[in-house]
Amino acid sequence: MAETTRHPEPRYGNRPTMKDVAARAGVGLKTVSRVVNSEPGVTPDTVRRVQEAIDALGFRRNDSARVLRKGRTASIGLVLEDLADPFYGPLSRAVEEVARAHGALLINGSSAEDPEREQELVLALCARRVDGLIVIPAGDDHRYLEQEIRAGIATVFVDRPAGRIDADMVLSDSFGGSRQGVAHLIAHGHHRIGFIGDQPRIHTATERLRGYHTAMTDAGIAVQDSWVSLGSTEPDRVRRAVETMLSGPEPVTALFAGNNRVTVTAVRALAGRERPVALVGFDDIELADLLGITVISQDAAAVGRTAAEHLFRRLDGADHAPVRVELPTKLIPRGSGELRPS
Repeated sequence: MAETTRHPEPRYGNRPTMKDVAARAGVGLKTVSRVVNSEPGVTPDTVRRVQEAIDALGFRRNDSARVLRKGRTASIGLVLEDLADPFYGPLSRAVEEVARAHGALLINGSSAEDPEREQELVLALCARRVDGLIVIPAGDDHRYLEQEIRAGIATVFVDRPAGRIDADMVLSDSFGGSRQGVAHLIAHGHHRIGFIGDQPRIHTATERLRGYHTAMTDAGIAVQDSWVSLGSTEPDRVRRAVETMLSGPEPVTALFAGNNRVTVTAVRALAGRERPVALVGFDDIELADLLGITVISQDAAAVGRTAAEHLFRRLDGADHAPVRVELPTKLIPRGSGELRPS
């Protein structure tokens, strides 16, 4: 009876190593290393035997050890404002695609718009030795990152600038987009236009408000205080703002919503009203095409992709002064912004 060759197996609970693969395939450790790393100098038959051993043992290359020898961890951190916000979905996916193309792992976290939580999360990622960071800032003072940046952690800020430090940033044109959206309402005959935005401490909120004021000034329209409302994007607050602007002897005839969450609440608050109210929202929202909502669209995927590409250029040795990239927005007319005052 033929004798069956027995191969040594890794002990239960231990991950198989290259040494285990070498023993099973009957080759040297260096040969396994060459096959695993796709290096030349190994015959096809040997590659086949090593691959069969890898498959049988369930071996996986220890990337952590490999990249640490090179001084890199092959991971980057992405700190978002809110993982549930639809704007950040395509942004995060685009960052992940660029990271994957560079053989890096992406680690996500959410600051929940809390500056202390942002700092805690960013420093926790630094402690885990990520190679780089992409940050949507919640706070306005990022000097806590100076030491980490000096230590070599590449950092790009997205959607909003860094506070009190010089760093790469990738933004959408909040000012220009808002100005265009309000001008669009004015071109359709509106002069009493309300603006409902986010917290005034947030860069995008103040830039969009600035765009609103500029468009109104350009048209020679004096803005009344009651036409502007900044604050939380919680539905109750936004709904009250809408109702206030639509009440009184001279209610607004149009609204400009400062972000996607405001737009969603505004659509609900305006539904079923006897007198139509024109609406333009900053940021696209789900089903906006079916609902006929005119928006100023920013390309979240392009923002994320551009930020990630800048980050990896820094990691590859690019050494130049911090850059500011501002991506254009786009007006998408779908009906709600084209209603004329009744």
